[in-house]
Amino acid sequence: MGAAILVGVILAYALFSKFLAKTPITGPIIFVLFGVLAGPEALDFITIDLTSDVIQVILEATLVIILFTDAAVIDVAAARRQLTIPSRLLTIGMIGTIAAGIALAAAMFGELGFWGAAVVAVTLTPTDAALGQAVVTNDMVPSPVRQGLSVESGLNDGIAVPFLAIAIAGASGEMTSGTGFLQLFLEEIGIAIVVGLTVGYVGGKLIALCSERGWMSREWRQTSVPIVALLCYLVATPLNGSGFIAAFVAGLAFGRLVRDPYPDICTLSESTSYLMTMLSFFLFGALILGPRITNITWEVMLYAIASLTIVRMIPVGIAMIGSRFTFRTVLFLGWFGPRGIASLVFAGTVVAEYDPVSTEITLTIVSATVALSVLLHGLSAWPLSNMYGSWAAAMDAESDRGEMREVEEIRVRNRVTSVPAGMRRTQRD
Repeated sequence: MGAAILVGVILAYALFSKFLAKTPITGPIIFVLFGVLAGPEALDFITIDLTSDVIQVILEATLVIILFTDAAVIDVAAARRQLTIPSRLLTIGMIGTIAAGIALAAAMFGELGFWGAAVVAVTLTPTDAALGQAVVTNDMVPSPVRQGLSVESGLNDGIAVPFLAIAIAGASGEMTSGTGFLQLFLEEIGIAIVVGLTVGYVGGKLIALCSERGWMSREWRQTSVPIVALLCYLVATPLNGSGFIAAFVAGLAFGRLVRDPYPDICTLSESTSYLMTMLSFFLFGALILGPRITNITWEVMLYAIASLTIVRMIPVGIAMIGSRFTFRTVLFLGWFGPRGIASLVFAGTVVAEYDPVSTEITLTIVSATVALSVLLHGLSAWPLSNMYGSWAAAMDAESDRGEMREVEEIRVRNRVTSVPAGMRRTQRD
């Protein structure tokens, strides 16, 4: 019955997706709500457990495909040249958010200790633009801001993975010395980088070669993208490397080879990742949020609110010093850092690798934060983006403010606001 409900919800959402896109009711809100209703705390149609291998495979495969596709689609070099915002938010902003999250979690939940607080903070650091889709698709929002948030969201989940690996290793007692850190870096992170570069480069080269010689059809070229992504994970994991890091690094190498000659190569993986993301939000509602609603205390809610506001806003404000963006824009950037798919998949990773007591506290904090983000960012995306866009439209076009800069459109996963330059070229068959 649970599977039938899930498929029915997906179909119903698909039928009205264009209509719903014009309302504050986002896909994540719908799927989380129905997940909670179908879960064991309500109608009890979902009987599978979060620790089930099936659930772990779904969550991990979702993140692998997202990490690979984001890295393959985004032209990082062009984004770095064109956009000020991602460079600042992915360095100073991201490190500051992790540090602030650790400090607050350690102060509020002393039983977690430093490394447990680090697990919570890193899990809640990546942003998910899909939760506030209107912000990155509303043309009223200035292009540097709109694209900056999209690129940040596309890259910060991959960048956060090594930090999560270090935090979990520390919480598990594997970081008691400098030797432990070096071993982790050389094994889990180092192996992942080597595997990712190798599989991504070889996969991209083979696809480009076979396509140029007419041996590969467009359909199979698109189908090969999630296959290469999963291959990275399956090769890196048995070698004790992080499959997530491998997938992200592979996407970077893969994209450099095939992104320009074949602009539509990631079309299937984008659609696949979107569907799997909605499935993951359903499972989040049923298996993570639902069973822990009664465990959410005022301390947990306070941390969740702080995580969505000051824990991100203050580091973002510091990161944007000297950027020539207005204070209103900095507030807008600080607020629209929704927590979504990466956080809930990271939470699933915690279940597999962390001790049960700390896992329960972590899952409760993460579930409250993600649920609050799904609701608040979903409902506020349209009105705040329209309000901010109207204010930006009234600015002097000759102003030297960052909002007024003309930038080239940067392609991002599932969030193209106009036809990108690469898609205007004649595509090879």
